[in-house]
Amino acid sequence: MIRVQYFARYRETLGLDGEQLRDSQGFATLDDLRRHLLARGGVWEVLAEQNLMCARNQELCSLDEPLAEGDEVAFFPTVTGG
Repeated sequence: MIRVQYFARYRETLGLDGEQLRDSQGFATLDDLRRHLLARGGVWEVLAEQNLMCARNQELCSLDEPLAEGDEVAFFPTVTGG
């Protein structure tokens, strides 16, 4: 199982804080997981943004980061401030 969390604007757009994906065998990397979510269509296209940020087990990482059973993944937009 992989736990996925959505933050900030992604949480608002998708209408949920997170979910648990029980069949995690097909996800070798975070990008595999992201592509699976994108295949849902509609509002899920928000995860196709070029500036998408992600974390695996609370450590910032890139989309080519390998995934393992029990991982926690977070997707969030870039943060800017003034």
